[in-house]
Amino acid sequence: MILNCMDKNKILSWCIFDFANSSYSAVIASVIFPVYYATRIVGDSSGLGDLWWGRAVSLSMLVVALSSPLLGGIADYSGIRKKMLFVFVLVCVISVASFSTLKEGNVLKGFILVVIANTAMEWSVIFYNSFLPLIAPREYIGRVSSWGFGIGYLGSIFSLITGLYLVQKGHYDLTWISVSFFFFIFSLPLFFTMPKDEKRESFLHSARKGIRYIIESFRDLWRQRHVRQFLVAYFLYIDGVNTVIAFSGIYASVTLGFETKELIILFIIVQFTALLGSFAFARLTDTWGPGRIIGLSLSLWSCVSLGAFFVNSKEGFLLLASLAGLGLGTIQASSRAYFSIFIPHGNESEYFGVYSMVGKSSAILGPTLFGVISSLTGSQRYAILTVLLFFVAGLLLILRLHQLLHRHQKV
Repeated sequence: MILNCMDKNKILSWCIFDFANSSYSAVIASVIFPVYYATRIVGDSSGLGDLWWGRAVSLSMLVVALSSPLLGGIADYSGIRKKMLFVFVLVCVISVASFSTLKEGNVLKGFILVVIANTAMEWSVIFYNSFLPLIAPREYIGRVSSWGFGIGYLGSIFSLITGLYLVQKGHYDLTWISVSFFFFIFSLPLFFTMPKDEKRESFLHSARKGIRYIIESFRDLWRQRHVRQFLVAYFLYIDGVNTVIAFSGIYASVTLGFETKELIILFIIVQFTALLGSFAFARLTDTWGPGRIIGLSLSLWSCVSLGAFFVNSKEGFLLLASLAGLGLGTIQASSRAYFSIFIPHGNESEYFGVYSMVGKSSAILGPTLFGVISSLTGSQRYAILTVLLFFVAGLLLILRLHQLLHRHQKV
């Protein structure tokens, strides 16, 4: 019934792209490669692996944060968002495949490749997100966004199962190549179904306009009280989410002694609970409103972060991680849906450029702080408390925004 009022092929291919890029998110950004880089490439003595991984994630996020509004402006003014999406996917795919050339002690080479791959991946997400308001009616944006994340977790599970098999055989190089192949193949349907690029202006002229737009968009967005309050809240709580994604695998490995096989199984379970959460809250995101769903997810994640500080057993951490998974896709999907409400037609890439900039600039602080605290104290447990602070601060601001919007609707 719902799909009858939407283009099924566009919705499906858009969701399949999430299936594709989740291979990167799960294997490269969260589970196998962070541990491999920190412990084998760097050697995680006294938190040095944490420090280098935190630097790589933070630098890539800084690049994305500074460039996102400009890229969004270029895409909208020049009408080449699909071409730019393809270029960034290709750069990410090639960079990940190049991980197979890394040897023990190639700290700087690995650092550079991670920064390139992560930056290209995040740039691609800007243009991927910008298609959402174009393919889904406003009243269904919440559930379509959730469907994307839900199907994405299927991709994560498949990629992790493949990674588990290859890692058990000792084929780490083939693990990175399989991720790059998976990402590329399953991203192709999006390029055949999304609206065609409509060439409007030259790239350089669009770039100049994009630079001017950075100043104008910030000024205009900052004048919109509700948008401003949402972006501040999003800046804080998504920092916590990004830090968890960047360090959860290393935390489980270093602090709780998870072996690689156990770690992959742990994250397969987490992806499964995230899948359940995404689909369970898909309809509720539209009926309850994304603000309430974000608040519920942040309450859950705050409790999980506090529990992670005290937990000492693998079984206890597995339980906490499974609970966190229920809110993982939910908070990302509801945030994307919430922000989509504020976007005027024709400014999708520009607004999502700002959205990405805010999210990724916050990711500079969290991973850096986690790595520094872990290195200074020699314990990741104290570093995890910084994540709790981000979730609590974001929760309080979202609750305040929800009250203001509710009061505004009454008036």
